[in-house]
Amino acid sequence: MQPERTRLAWRRTLLALTAVLLLQLRPAFTGRAVDAVLGGTAVAVWLAVLAADWRRATGAGPRRLAHWSMPLTALGAAGLALLGVAHVLGGVH
Repeated sequence: MQPERTRLAWRRTLLALTAVLLLQLRPAFTGRAVDAVLGGTAVAVWLAVLAADWRRATGAGPRRLAHWSMPLTALGAAGLALLGVAHVLGGVH
């Protein structure tokens, strides 16, 4: 049961990060360059977390990178939070 609970926890984390990403992409279509750059950065962070978690879940890629998925996910979540703060401070429309 433990591996299944762990897999489901990782999926919930990715689902939450996906929801945050979608909220941050909404202002990217306002036409302001700053919002587009922040949205593109959010996509890049999300893709890095997704790739690391996929490698961990499937065992694909070098084994030495498997232990980096948790710190990368934490940094990715923190990075998306900081990008959200930048959107709010920049006056999201």
